[in-house]
Amino acid sequence: MFHRKGPTLRELAAQALTSVEHGYDLLAPKFEYTPFRTPDAVLEAAIAQLGAPGSVGSALDVCCGTGAAMRFLRPLARERVVGFDLSQGMLDEARQQLAQAPGTAALEFIQGDALALPFDGAFDVVTSFGAFGHILEEDEPRLVKGIARALRPGGRFLFVTAHPPSKLRPGYWMAKGFNAAMRARNALWKPPFVMYYLTFLVPRARALLEAEGFTVEVRDGLMPEPFSVLSTVIATRR
Repeated sequence: MFHRKGPTLRELAAQALTSVEHGYDLLAPKFEYTPFRTPDAVLEAAIAQLGAPGSVGSALDVCCGTGAAMRFLRPLARERVVGFDLSQGMLDEARQQLAQAPGTAALEFIQGDALALPFDGAFDVVTSFGAFGHILEEDEPRLVKGIARALRPGGRFLFVTAHPPSKLRPGYWMAKGFNAAMRARNALWKPPFVMYYLTFLVPRARALLEAEGFTVEVRDGLMPEPFSVLSTVIATRR
């Protein structure tokens, strides 16, 4: 499950007993060697749906982590690519990881809360990968509103999610069990560590985006194995 350079179980336990921000500060130096990092095959297949190199002006990656998606966004953008994340440690790692990334767009790294994006009509593209589990369901409308505000008219929000899994699949119950354990942990231990599975799946994501005025397209069958269950969503701001 983990690379030999990845975190130990003790380090993961220490991360889980702190806040999301501090936990990822701790994890940042080893994050590239964990299964939490979105695979390049998924990023490449999804971002390819946005167009040819140089076809957009500027792009924002929300909850950018160590900058994996920014590496694929930079050749796409002519002007700038901004990485936005709660963890300064992850941003510092992203800056280092992307020092020699292909492309000419300026790279910017901004620390902040994804529920309070400080942008107004600034981007042609917004992306987010592997982050929705850190957003509580009741906060998802705020996230969508912030992304809509950050986009120019006609701008696109790209992300990867899935359709609701069958309750007959073992993975469904494993995810439910993990969520139950996290809710118990957060009831007993402060600060909370928000990380849940089965969040922002296609039906709810579509409903929230359409309520905010987006036109939503769900593209299935684009991902290589073993990620074929994933859906690529492109939501266009009207």
